[in-house]
Amino acid sequence: MTSAPPTALRGTRSRWLALAVLILGVAMGMLDTTIVNVALPTIRTGIDASEATLSWIISGYALAYGLILIPAGRIGDRFGHKWVFVVGLVGFTAASLACGLAEDGAALVVARVAQGLFGGLFFPPVTALIQLLFTGRDRGKAFAVMGAAIGVSTALGPIVGGLLIEWLGDADGWRSIFFVNLPIGVVAVVAAFLILPSGAEGGDARGADWFGFVLLAGALVAVLVPLIEGQDLDWPLWTWLSLAGGVVLVVLFALWEVALTRRGRTTPLVPPHLFSHPAFTGGVILALVYFAAFTSIFFTISILWQAGLGHTALESGLVSIPFALGSIVGASQSDRVAHRFGRTALVIGTAMVAVGLIAVWLVLLLVPAADLTNWDLLVPLAVAGIGSGLFIAPNAQFIVATVDRTEAGAASGVIGTMQRIGSAIGIAVIGSVFFGTLDISGPTDVAPSFAESAAHAMLVSAIFAVAAFALVFVLPKRVDHGYEVVAAE
Repeated sequence: MTSAPPTALRGTRSRWLALAVLILGVAMGMLDTTIVNVALPTIRTGIDASEATLSWIISGYALAYGLILIPAGRIGDRFGHKWVFVVGLVGFTAASLACGLAEDGAALVVARVAQGLFGGLFFPPVTALIQLLFTGRDRGKAFAVMGAAIGVSTALGPIVGGLLIEWLGDADGWRSIFFVNLPIGVVAVVAAFLILPSGAEGGDARGADWFGFVLLAGALVAVLVPLIEGQDLDWPLWTWLSLAGGVVLVVLFALWEVALTRRGRTTPLVPPHLFSHPAFTGGVILALVYFAAFTSIFFTISILWQAGLGHTALESGLVSIPFALGSIVGASQSDRVAHRFGRTALVIGTAMVAVGLIAVWLVLLLVPAADLTNWDLLVPLAVAGIGSGLFIAPNAQFIVATVDRTEAGAASGVIGTMQRIGSAIGIAVIGSVFFGTLDISGPTDVAPSFAESAAHAMLVSAIFAVAAFALVFVLPKRVDHGYEVVAAE
């Protein structure tokens, strides 16, 4: 990323106004991430979507978002972060319209993948422009504002989605969760044109690693397709061949990145030398496993609460509030706790998430479906939420600290991508377990069957969380706060 200042916004007020525009875009993207969960059951009935389609709605978005993060940063360095931000917003808004107008599952999945691509496109310019516009303590305050916006919009998503569906009805109310992006997107685009500074381009004259991007995308799709579709099709031969092909493509991707590094004319998508640091490798796996654990929680709960127990979308949204509020509380204290206790803050955070998810699993396993209420999950989800907030905010800085200071920027991009890939894989695995174990023999068996499948799925999420707790010990005990970390939330 170039360090040259933008060609405008030299006044303090103008810079904070520019930050407000950037935060508006971030809030829209984060709201869309969580608002969809409560709509999944109504999407299922509204357009007769299959179980695999529901998984793709979440996984396709997360995968596309994660894959585009690194090339988006490079494109911004070359052509200007303002214009990449604007293009991303325009595309995201148009894709939201396409989602709302979708008449079948295939059209909705394609539109969601487009949403993810454009969402991943406009996020790196946000962090880049904050780095360029602010210095010193003001930069820290700006990133804190961004973190708070992420927390608040993430917490509001289920409630906003539930209210919209409750107001407009189950049949087409789910479409409104996408249409709500249209006025926000239009305002954000106009404000970005008028307020954000131009310039800051030309920082990287080397080409982007598009062939590497294609290899990595192909590998992940080859793995995700059988994970999502396999259980519905009874695991035919092609699913196993696809998994094997995905492994082959990962190997080819690694060899290509090494060859590209030796040639030196193009910046590799994932610099191989980063993985010469064993702690960084462990930290990247930690990011993937953790996001696989926590992203999948509300996929499970939303489907159980509505399709299994017959609650409304609003009631489903209310279930997630303890986790969201706990996450905000944990995040607000994470910097102070991490500064004082170092890695112990992350150890405590992952331990709380693991304990919370194990408790949720036990509740789903032991409480009869007819007696299950949101009060049964309040304390476990609040504990997991606080732990998640303690972990997510500082985790990237600790992982980046495992590599040399000169590699911090590249490491941050890899971490952000792995977080989103973890989300995609987590939903794929959890969806396969949930629907693969669902066996309804009659009308009276609906709630118990959904509760049993939800318990199986939550157990897998809890196992992911326990694995994340074990992996957190690969990180350094302390970090040098001089490290610059620019990563996805």
